[in-house]
Amino acid sequence: MKRTIRTSALTVGTLIAALGLPAGAAHADTAAPRIDLRVLLVSDGGPATEAIAAELDAAGTPYTEIDLDRPDRPVIDSGFLADTVDGRPRARFQAVVLPNDNPFATGSPEMAALAAYEQTYSIPQVDAYTYARPEAGLQYPVLGGYSGSLDGVRAEVTAAGKSGPFGYLDGSVPFEDNSNELNESYAYLSAPAPGADFTPYVDAPVPGTSKRGSLVGEYRHDGRRELVVTFVYNQYQQQFRLLARGVVEWMTGGVHLGASRNYFAVHVDDVFAADDRWDTRLNCTPGDVDCTGGAGTPHPIRMTAADVDYATAWQNSHHFTLDMVFNGSGSLDQREDNNGVDQLADKLIADRNRFRWVNHTYTHAFLGCEQDTTVVPWRCATNADGSTQWVSRTAISDEIANNRAWGLIAGLPLDDSELVTGEHSGLKVLPQQPDDNPDLVPALADNHVTWLAADNSREPEQRRVGAAMTVPRYPMNVFYNAGHAAEEVDEYNWLYTARAQGGSGICEDNPATTTCLPAPLDTTTGYSGHIVPLETRIALGHVLSNDPKPHFIHQSNLAEDRIAYPVLTGVLDGYDALFADNSPVVNLRMKEIGTELQRRAAWDSALRAGRITAYRVGDTVTIQAPNGVAATATLPTGTRLSGSAFGTAYAGEVSAWAPSSGGPLTFTLPTSAAAPPRTARVTRPAPATGPAPDTRLPEGVTPQASHDMDH
Repeated sequence: MKRTIRTSALTVGTLIAALGLPAGAAHADTAAPRIDLRVLLVSDGGPATEAIAAELDAAGTPYTEIDLDRPDRPVIDSGFLADTVDGRPRARFQAVVLPNDNPFATGSPEMAALAAYEQTYSIPQVDAYTYARPEAGLQYPVLGGYSGSLDGVRAEVTAAGKSGPFGYLDGSVPFEDNSNELNESYAYLSAPAPGADFTPYVDAPVPGTSKRGSLVGEYRHDGRRELVVTFVYNQYQQQFRLLARGVVEWMTGGVHLGASRNYFAVHVDDVFAADDRWDTRLNCTPGDVDCTGGAGTPHPIRMTAADVDYATAWQNSHHFTLDMVFNGSGSLDQREDNNGVDQLADKLIADRNRFRWVNHTYTHAFLGCEQDTTVVPWRCATNADGSTQWVSRTAISDEIANNRAWGLIAGLPLDDSELVTGEHSGLKVLPQQPDDNPDLVPALADNHVTWLAADNSREPEQRRVGAAMTVPRYPMNVFYNAGHAAEEVDEYNWLYTARAQGGSGICEDNPATTTCLPAPLDTTTGYSGHIVPLETRIALGHVLSNDPKPHFIHQSNLAEDRIAYPVLTGVLDGYDALFADNSPVVNLRMKEIGTELQRRAAWDSALRAGRITAYRVGDTVTIQAPNGVAATATLPTGTRLSGSAFGTAYAGEVSAWAPSSGGPLTFTLPTSAAAPPRTARVTRPAPATGPAPDTRLPEGVTPQASHDMDH
């Protein structure tokens, strides 16, 4: 996987020949070159380059990947890197990402071509993970530095990093330490080499000393710029997720296609209704379909007016808005059973403008097939001819319309285009119901629903359902049938321990998707000590991954012990401790999330089909996308599109979707945005010095993924 780093000793003649440029005065003043907005990513199959590729994919930033291990790969030469378009020199890539500072053999003409290309067009190079050595602008770690694990270490963004590419961070870059048995991070810490023009952007303390060593820094030499990264990572680890934006902004100079923001939205399902409670003796939920033969006595969980006060106070303190996903019949039932009194509904309706509201159907009925619940698990009821019995179009439409009418009478600020069905029903549910209810599509059309919630653990990709598009939602592992922490832990133990430990054995039967706990959690400490940190880390990982999909919990989790708040607070407080004020969490409502996902899908499809053209000439950026496909770009503050200010501010830049009619979109960058040089310039590189250390990790040291899993 890892390659030994070697440096070629290049001469001026070699550089000029590699790029195919004439010598002498021919390099004098020429027109500004065209720089295509595309990244060249040279990969050795290791986790670092693949992590950068994942970041570019998520943002919608185009790149060309060259796999060094493929014998049929293109050769990186002058013709591959640059050419001429309409008489103007063209650099085909705005940045180069290498697995290390030089992954090629000694004397490689490919490295010579890359070096000359970078010098000529002022193209930056990212060394995704490299050994600290003079050829990368750093001293060897044995000279007062460090080589080893950084698990649990808190790195820091330097003053230069804050004023430069990492200004969206508050300062700290904590390295994960999620396992006592595995080394999750490996790094080289070192000071700049004597005489090197090296600026550390992120550093960490050298163990056992008062010194600090660079982890990410810029090395300027021989007319070239390299971002030197000396720790290994993968796309899931928090330390990479924190720094990924800065790596992209550094290598593109803040001018690139695509955009990245940090999103968090939380849907609270079943509002006004009551949720059934887990029975710690029966290991099932009386009143729900998992208790055989209707065993047990239901003891439902429902919010109170005091819980509403707590929710509004929590929102205010965190500058965050919850989405209340409601079932109006829950209030009707409460009033019928309590002489017309429903203090919860009265309070929620009085405070209705403090929340966002989403239709969850009137009774929370299952809207797929007619369920046969005489068996566990349930199955679809069938007709005499063996065909599936489906919930009718009329029944589905009534559930939508009646809840909408109830909400309007209550004065709830609704958007009729949004719908969350009970249990995401109507959509296919494997294994019992492999197809959507055919009556769902016309019922959605009857009610003008265009955004329909889906369960991300079942269907992570957005898809069309008639005239509607799905909005996949992440289920948080804070169970709907738990109002107390002890109930949550008891059910968690049942699901995630082996049969020999008193559990269900589900984890044993499904080892590909679940992991058995080594031992049952303590019911008094397991929630705060294990579940909360784990769920916080998973949700924060989504936030840091440019992922707008909402998360969902249930109203029961805001009642009694209010067990959702430690997780939600952990996400938001954890975020605030890491990011500067210019990079707030983006809290969108459901239809805005659906629109974002839909635009991304169209953009990504156009990129894959090669239908996007984008380039920079001096202070002008031109983007052309197919008619109807909105273009996405991140550009410096002060950029103008057709004479008007472009984009909204985020993380020190501006970004937005720009509607396209098929013609070119022309952006004018502010004069403060540095442009590539107008002339080609070649300078003599310093000769290589010192041995060529191997960048492979020591025996037994493996970077571990903090995998993002849905439960």
